Amino acid sequence: MTMPAKKSLPKKNSSKRKRLTVTLVVTAAAFLILVFTMLLVGAAAYAAIRAGILHIAPSGHAGLFFVLAFFAVASILVGTIVSFLVGRFSISALDKLIQAMNRLAAGDYKARLTLGDGRLGQEISKSFNTMARELDSTEMLRSDFVNNFSHEFKTPIVSIYGFARLLRRGGLSEEQSREYLSIIEQESGRLSAMATNVLNLTKIENQSILSGVSTYNLSEQLRRAILLLEKKWTAKNLALSCAFREHSITASEDLLGQIWLNLLDNAVKFTPQDGEITVSIFEEDEDITVSVKNTGSEIPPQDLDRVFAKFYQCDTSHSSEGTGTGLAIVKKIADLHHGQVWAESGSRETAFFVRLPKTPPQ
Repeated sequence: MTMPAKKSLPKKNSSKRKRLTVTLVVTAAAFLILVFTMLLVGAAAYAAIRAGILHIAPSGHAGLFFVLAFFAVASILVGTIVSFLVGRFSISALDKLIQAMNRLAAGDYKARLTLGDGRLGQEISKSFNTMARELDSTEMLRSDFVNNFSHEFKTPIVSIYGFARLLRRGGLSEEQSREYLSIIEQESGRLSAMATNVLNLTKIENQSILSGVSTYNLSEQLRRAILLLEKKWTAKNLALSCAFREHSITASEDLLGQIWLNLLDNAVKFTPQDGEITVSIFEEDEDITVSVKNTGSEIPPQDLDRVFAKFYQCDTSHSSEGTGTGLAIVKKIADLHHGQVWAESGSRETAFFVRLPKTPPQ
């Protein structure tokens, strides 16, 4: 995997100078506030004495002002030192956070942050490190998507280009021409399907309000989805079982149709020749759960949650078609309906479950 080149980070000497400058600025601000406070307190004490609120012996004026001056100067010195030390520690933590954020902005998603043992520092560090890991994972998925998508697009384009050139040259038999035209048609449809999936994912990701909700027959919708993919599963001689009763749901029919097509297409794709696919519906008091189970290779346990991420593919060998957007679309649509989606895999079987409320909350 090729990672993007990292931008050069600031030099250490420059960083130290910036840290010292910020510390001095904060210390100076604290010093000025302290001086203003002492002057205000001194003025208030002097006004109280002049007004007769505070009474002192006349012979004690010089001693009183000396004591006040001593304590004022001592307070300023001690306050300045304390504010410098406090500012130094506070700015150090803030500077670490700024440096780590700059590293993220420069493309270094391996940056991690540690701000000490304090509760606030631990919470900030935990949130930052979680964000950095998510960005790192997203960047890896993006790189994989670029590689996979480029490969998936290149293959049909090369096929279309090559067979179109052969047709243009002529001299082919009618049977050859029909065969080449059929290949061009199939590869064009494959390109169209990939582009449609990416566009659908973008559209659904930007959708935050569920619209087009109606009550309809869920069982009939699943049967139609199975028939739409009949050509694919009959070509592999798959045994498809869908013995379920009639069930109704209140939801977006168009969006749920995309869920079933993606799950069924995924099952057909990864089921070996002469394998089995089972579609089931389980209805409860408030929820309906649909499962699509297929025989074949298993999904590793560490990938069961990651398969729903955008552009993620368990198969990195490009032996199967796809761009890693189908399951991401499934999860986003389920989320829009306030539902759940998960996968289970074992004993040479893999099942995807979609649990939806019978009536989505307003």
